[in-house]
This record gives sequence, structure tokens and C-alpha cells, in this order.
Amino acid sequence: MELLEQVRVAGESIRANKLRSFLTTLGVVIGVASVILLVSIGEGMRTYLANVFAGMGSNLLFVFPGKRDTRGGGHPPMSTTVHKLTLQDANALRQRSLNIVGVAPLVVGGGRVERAARSRDTVVLGTDHEFIEVHNLSVGAGEFLREEDVEAKHRVAIIGQTIAKELFGDESPLGQPIKVAESRFLVAGVMAPKGQSLGLDFDDMVYIPVNAALDLFNEEGLTRISIKAANPSNLQPAIEDIVRILKHRHNNREDFTVVSQADMLETFNQIASTMTYVLLGIASISLLVGGIGIMNIMLVSVRERTREIGVRKALGARRRDILIQFLIESVMVSSLGGALGLGLGALIATSITAAVPEIPTRITLWILMLAVGFSVGVGIFFGVAPARTAANLDPIEALRYE
Repeated sequence: MELLEQVRVAGESIRANKLRSFLTTLGVVIGVASVILLVSIGEGMRTYLANVFAGMGSNLLFVFPGKRDTRGGGHPPMSTTVHKLTLQDANALRQRSLNIVGVAPLVVGGGRVERAARSRDTVVLGTDHEFIEVHNLSVGAGEFLREEDVEAKHRVAIIGQTIAKELFGDESPLGQPIKVAESRFLVAGVMAPKGQSLGLDFDDMVYIPVNAALDLFNEEGLTRISIKAANPSNLQPAIEDIVRILKHRHNNREDFTVVSQADMLETFNQIASTMTYVLLGIASISLLVGGIGIMNIMLVSVRERTREIGVRKALGARRRDILIQFLIESVMVSSLGGALGLGLGALIATSITAAVPEIPTRITLWILMLAVGFSVGVGIFFGVAPARTAANLDPIEALRYE
């Protein structure tokens, strides 16, 4: 029997039992739609993270206090005190390295921002004048922290758009007094809109001089130091300078950790990949159930068409012809479910992004190929047993079947 004829016969068989064929494909539809949706969300998160880090700059390095690695089994040192990162460390990095073009010390705290009867709990960042250059931020009104503000511990604050709107409404906040963690500051600037990134709302923050933040939060050391390397394509010289300078200042102890943006992005990607694979495995259960349904219905179809199989064999149909016939029918049923699932998954993914822009989705060619491959694979895998059953029927017994 010609291949096109076998496809036509399989199509007629499916059309003859429309409701049963639809219910059979439903498991495949749900499975493929789940795969499309979950993988597209995973890919969308990867793209989102890549864009976020690109927006921050491709040459950022972060120095954290404490060494974050696994050490060997030797005796611990006599002193376990960790040398804190200080403003002097940041200044030394700024002055002694030609491979660094920007250094921003950072103290992270939290507190209530108040103005008259209005107040708001928010994140307070203590930093200096180079912070906006290092992190690719800009000021919308007024000015950012100046070098003399840090040196003299001026009580000035730069606020985000959300805080400006909540505390001042349509009134200009520039030069107005506010309270930050029960301390009085004057508003010197308002940041340009930035939005949310990596769970942080940059429009809902207050920036104050790093010296003032150390006093305000009673801290002895910095939370971290952000560094902008001179060469975005080769961060290693900057890393080597950081390690050399800080070890010299910390009594030749490497009690700090240098992390690059690439390291952070790789970590986020690994987490996203793991979650995607786990969710993909869960979604594949629906495909497994759909495949079992296809095999069950195909076995029923073989039983119903036993006499037809007997007649075909009596007229000269070979065992291979019968096998291919039922295998094609199984693949067509699963492929139909795959096509419907693909469309449904893409529709849901697009609708989610349109309704909730914070949840990005991205449908790529490999996702579509994965869905098609899954559906065809299910049809072949679960269609082999019914097809072999049909092909192995004895023609005489099949003709006698009632």
C-alpha cells in the first residue's frame, strides 16, 4: 500500500471517531501545552536576566567581606575575625589600579522615610558620588551625592521616583527636609525612573552619603564594594589588582570575595535551568498519560477492525503494511494533539506576558521543535505495541472474528 494511501486511510479512521480521537489527544494537548509554557517562561527568565545585567554594564565586579569557598582540613587559624571592608579599602582600589575606572562603596540598610504626616518603609543605600556611573543610573532632578558630601558627612538624601510621589505628590522635593531612620536629611535630588530589577525597586530607594549611613546604622564596615573595570572584555587584570591591593591592606589575608557579573549571571542561569528541567519533568507526566491513552485507544481500534485486518491480509497486504498503517494512525493522533497543544501553550504564554509583564516568556525555534518531537515520539513509542498486535493477527482467525 502506498504511503499516501495509508495516510488517507488513517485520516478517515480518525474522522470516523471524532469525539474519541479528540479525547485521546487531550492528554497530549495538555502535556505539550505545559511543556511549551514552562520552557518559554524559563527562556524568558534567561533573556530577562541577561538584559538586566547588560543594563547594569558588562564590566562590573563586586567585592564582599569574607572568603566564600571551601577550605581544606588543616587547623583553623588562631583568629577567626573577618577583616571588614572599609572606605579606606575602596579609596585604595580607586587610587592604585589602572584597570579600574569606578569604585562605589555600599552600605545597605532599611528604615522609615518620613515627611510631615506621610511615611514609607524603604531600602536605604549609603554610597558615594561614583555610584550612578558604576551602575549606569541617572538623576532626574537636582544632583546626586557629591564627593564633599561624603567627606563632610552632609545629611543630604537622593530619593527615588516612588518615594518622591508618595511623600511630596506634585510638590518639588528638592531642598525639602525628610527623616530617614529617625534622622533629618535634606533632599538634594530625585533619581530618574528605573523600575524593578532582580527583585529590587530602584524607584523606591533612598541614597545617602556612605559615611552618614555607617553612623546611621551603627556599622563598622561596608556591605560591599561595586567596581567598574576598565576593559569589559577582560576582567582578569582588574580582579588581580583587587586581590593584590586588598590582600596587602588585610595583612596578606584574602578574607574577601570578588564576584563578577558573569559569575552572578551563570548562577542565576543554573538555578533557572534546574527549575526548568524539574518543571519539564512534571509536565512530561501529562505526555506519558496521553501516550498511554493513545495506546489504549489504538488497542481498542485493533480489536474493532480485526475483520478489516483479516480482509486486507487475505487480499495480499503484508505484515509490514499493517504495522505501518496503525503506526501512522497513532502518530497522526499524537501529532494532532501536539499541534493543538503547541498553539494552546503559545497562546497562554503570550497572554501571561501581556497580562503580567513581570513574568516574561520567550518562545524560540528549539521550543517548537521540542514540542513537535515530543508529540511524534509519543505517537511512535505508544503506537508500536498496538501496531505489532495488528500486524501479528492470523488472517484466518481475523476473518472468523465477530
